[in-house]
Amino acid sequence: MIATILMGSGFLAHSQEVGIQLYSLRNQFKMDVSNTLGLINEWGISKIEGGDTYDMPLEDFKALLDQNNLDMVSIGATFEDLESDVEKVIKNAKDFGAKYVMCAWVPHERNTWELKETQHATEVFNKAGKVLKKNGLVLAYHPHGYEFRKYKRGTLFDYMAQNATDFTFELDVFWAQHGGADPLELMKKYPNKFTLLHLKDMEKGIKGNNTGHEEDDTNVVLGTGQIDIAGVVAEAKKLGIEYMFIEDESSNVVTQVPKSLEYLKSLK
Repeated sequence: MIATILMGSGFLAHSQEVGIQLYSLRNQFKMDVSNTLGLINEWGISKIEGGDTYDMPLEDFKALLDQNNLDMVSIGATFEDLESDVEKVIKNAKDFGAKYVMCAWVPHERNTWELKETQHATEVFNKAGKVLKKNGLVLAYHPHGYEFRKYKRGTLFDYMAQNATDFTFELDVFWAQHGGADPLELMKKYPNKFTLLHLKDMEKGIKGNNTGHEEDDTNVVLGTGQIDIAGVVAEAKKLGIEYMFIEDESSNVVTQVPKSLEYLKSLK
């Protein structure tokens, strides 16, 4: 399903749910945590991806989540913690009652990302993912674009996907396309590898690269950019991907998210 969310009602008409990645509202959280969580509730969203408390005591932050009917189903974790302090990651996930742990970046020097870095990351994710799995958690790596560099007859991402025994992937459709891949074709090629999705559209005319970096305001309202959001959402329905998170990194996030929700609601 994709979540057909009626504004303010939280009504879901399909099998997947649309949530939001809290990074979208990072600037709003700096000003007022309570009102920002209230805004998400007003949008009719109930599932969130985050993991931070924005300098609030954990119990106080969780109380605000409860007040706004927000369920932290996925948390972020750093690569460093997954490699050297996986118990910290587990505790954070358990504290929030999350099912998924996502990692969105692997540190690397001067845009150097080749087979050596890919193999190391894959080993770390498999090792951490095995421990997380024993604790009832699912690890999902969020490729950021540099993984789609050519390798043999495919890409370095192909190496990761084919060697991912104990972790899955969160597909950010913006970063996949920005890195030179076709998000929809990736979903079709690896139907069992993607467990989460970031819905993010790219301004028309933007040409990607392999750095994993782009201007924030190239994030546009879903359905108005160059990415086949409708196709991705339809494929996610087929694959049974549990959560699709809107991630809008632009300075216009507060006005764009309601429009993106309306677009998603229009999809059949």
